[in-house]
Amino acid sequence: MEESTSREKVLKKVRHALIYKTDNPYPNVDFDSSVYKPMNDTSDVNFAQEFSKVGGVFIYCENENEVVSTLSALQTECEWNNIYCAEPEFQYMLTQAGVPFESDEESLKQMSVGITGCEFLISRLGSIMVSSKTSRRLNVYPEIHLVIAYVNQLVDDLKDAFVAVQTKYSGKLPSMLSVITGPSRTADIEKTLVMGAHGPRELFVILVETPPSDD
Repeated sequence: MEESTSREKVLKKVRHALIYKTDNPYPNVDFDSSVYKPMNDTSDVNFAQEFSKVGGVFIYCENENEVVSTLSALQTECEWNNIYCAEPEFQYMLTQAGVPFESDEESLKQMSVGITGCEFLISRLGSIMVSSKTSRRLNVYPEIHLVIAYVNQLVDDLKDAFVAVQTKYSGKLPSMLSVITGPSRTADIEKTLVMGAHGPRELFVILVETPPSDD
């Protein structure tokens, strides 16, 4: 009989393992407790600290009127031009602030600033969960990405974000979910840090204390 091939040997071992199962060598491992230490601060403070550590710019606003003032100030002080925004609630804020913007997708690749919402802010990581329902490629094309979020979108951990997004969409998830941690960066080429290599080189979050109005 010819000697079995390597593939057949591997399959034989797999079949043997499935038939003759061994006991768990580590029966007392705790898989339920969190691997993280408890956070010392509130969710909003912890997010602000962690987000700033990874190079993000955090801005707190008490209400939407403050957001309008902040957008006007950012556009003036940072000399922002070619702003893209597709979400009606944020378009209204930009209009109130007197900040010009585009919403035609054909002009997206020429825009330097993208303004979006998000799904959730992950406090422990200082990360932002976005989806195809919120970012619409704005976390890739513009050099600057500004996210407007509300305190009720804060969750403690990544697992909480996944549970919350499942609940939000009743299990029918958007076609894309992504987690952003700080501006885009890479050191793949000669170990030299390059910002904005695969997405925005600047990332802003405006966190609003008051929940969004129903108007």
